[in-house]
Amino acid sequence: MKAFIFTGQGSQFPGMGKELYETDDLANEFFETANTKLGYSITDLMFNGEKETLRQTKYAQPAIYLNSIIIAKTRREFNPDMVAGHSLGEITALVSSRALSFGDGLKLVAKRGELMQRACENTPSTMAAVLGLEDEEIEAVLSTIKDDIVVPANYNTVGQLAISGTLTGIEKASELLKEAGARRVIKLNVAGAYHSPIMDEIKEEFAQALDSVKFKKPRTLVYQNVQPYEPVSDPEQIKANLLKQISSPVLWKQSILQMWEDGARSFVEIGPKPVLTSMVRSTTGRDITTSWTNMQAIT
Repeated sequence: MKAFIFTGQGSQFPGMGKELYETDDLANEFFETANTKLGYSITDLMFNGEKETLRQTKYAQPAIYLNSIIIAKTRREFNPDMVAGHSLGEITALVSSRALSFGDGLKLVAKRGELMQRACENTPSTMAAVLGLEDEEIEAVLSTIKDDIVVPANYNTVGQLAISGTLTGIEKASELLKEAGARRVIKLNVAGAYHSPIMDEIKEEFAQALDSVKFKKPRTLVYQNVQPYEPVSDPEQIKANLLKQISSPVLWKQSILQMWEDGARSFVEIGPKPVLTSMVRSTTGRDITTSWTNMQAIT
């Protein structure tokens, strides 16, 4: 069985999508529709924007969504048996499976990015990747920090877990994790503490955004970040999981293992840069094929 997986935030870069825009008429139509719906030129930001501008969550999320979903919608080789997406990529996966329309997916992604950026600006915060410790060891260390917010955020693969928290919380955790034997603790180039309680303040508004769009039963198997142990098809459950995901950990490793258990033997990543394929290989450690598709060169 073939699984298509969609990249999340952090994979953006200036110039992303430009070749697709210039060489494919259908892709061009999708991009121009997005410009109209968003009320600003997302294509100008993607193709010509500064790296720091594109790094802003309110722009990065719609940009990555567009780059990824347009590839899925314009390529004949997009023929999934199952789909999943990492964080932001989950919305892209849902649109690819026809659980959401292109326009509704864009609306949700734009609102999500706007709200998450506001939360980050309200509470200075960040994330870090922890390498070389078991999940349980990291969880135990974090549980000892009582006076700051710092929590597991992304269970990415074996030996790699990303943590989220306040700036001081991440600093404290980094020192303690190194003392506990972490090989490396790498501060990530992100604007805030995603998938943490710091995002709780935006959940009510995001819930309103979710209620404003129509969810349908997906046409293929969908695995969600907060419910990775079985595919989800009920529209109300899909919506509830998207809301929960805002401030809950991304259980990516668990999702990949379940997809393998359910028969996935080929994983194809769609996104601006290849990020997830190495995680899949490390997680399964089994006889699978992985690939990445983007239809453009990274410069």
